[in-house]
Amino acid sequence: MNILIWHVHGSWTTSFVQGKHRYLVPVNQTRDEWGRGRARTFDWPGTVEEVPLDQIRDVDVAIVQRPEELDLIPPHVPAIYVEHNTPKGDVPNSRHPLADRDDVVIAHVTHFNELFWDCGGTRTTVIEHGVPEPATTWTGAMDRLAIVTNEPIRRGRVTGTDLFGRFPSVDVFGMGVSGLSGVTTYEDLPQREMHEAVAQRRAYLHLCRWTSLGLSLIEAMRMGMPVIALATTEAVAAVPPDAGILSTRVDDLVEAAHWLLDEPAEAARLGARARQVAAARYGLDRFLADWDRLLEEETCGSR
Repeated sequence: MNILIWHVHGSWTTSFVQGKHRYLVPVNQTRDEWGRGRARTFDWPGTVEEVPLDQIRDVDVAIVQRPEELDLIPPHVPAIYVEHNTPKGDVPNSRHPLADRDDVVIAHVTHFNELFWDCGGTRTTVIEHGVPEPATTWTGAMDRLAIVTNEPIRRGRVTGTDLFGRFPSVDVFGMGVSGLSGVTTYEDLPQREMHEAVAQRRAYLHLCRWTSLGLSLIEAMRMGMPVIALATTEAVAAVPPDAGILSTRVDDLVEAAHWLLDEPAEAARLGARARQVAAARYGLDRFLADWDRLLEEETCGSR
């Protein structure tokens, strides 16, 4: 199957392109947001091909991640819209931009997303995240906490940036993290290098107030890291009590951070359970099988 997909969400796309298909990724000379081509900091297989959009032919299905992409796909090609984000604005009455359409199916990445978006009569489904087995495993050798996030200065309260300074020994990894005060930052590392660094930290800190479900949280769990997280959105379903500490009371999380920094054996116990849970629920094989079923359903109807 030939699949048209724009390079938008690097981590999610890295999992998606591990399947058995041919993936056509638009590229342009400037490699801007509409033509990034192949990833440069993620490992993508040879089945992902860079092609200028106007030269892409024989597309069986398009994976759409922004509403504007719908106008760019070839005529009569079935489209699946992947909704990565929680709604913004008038929650819980937020209307999805593709509500009440009969020419697209919306694939939410979490049940929380499907619950909170008002999609009207548009068909919806949920395909939960899946991540490859990390190349590295947790050691927790450093008495520090890891956060992985993008653009925390711009996003502010959404990513819990205002809470970072309440926790001890915090290292923040991601894009747009330079300039944060009170923490140590590591800007835009390649994925493999970032995983190796994060795995050395004692615990993973997830302070997003309003996000679907960060893939970096699942990746940390799959490496065997204990999790300290705000009990918001899908995190309450992803992290059971014996795999981490969740609370909406920040003081509880600060106390948990000190506890795990002081008790590496307890961190290892929680991390072992986190790895087991994440492998069972967010494995790559299940993710790809779920997507293959949806892709087959949508393309069969268009033949």
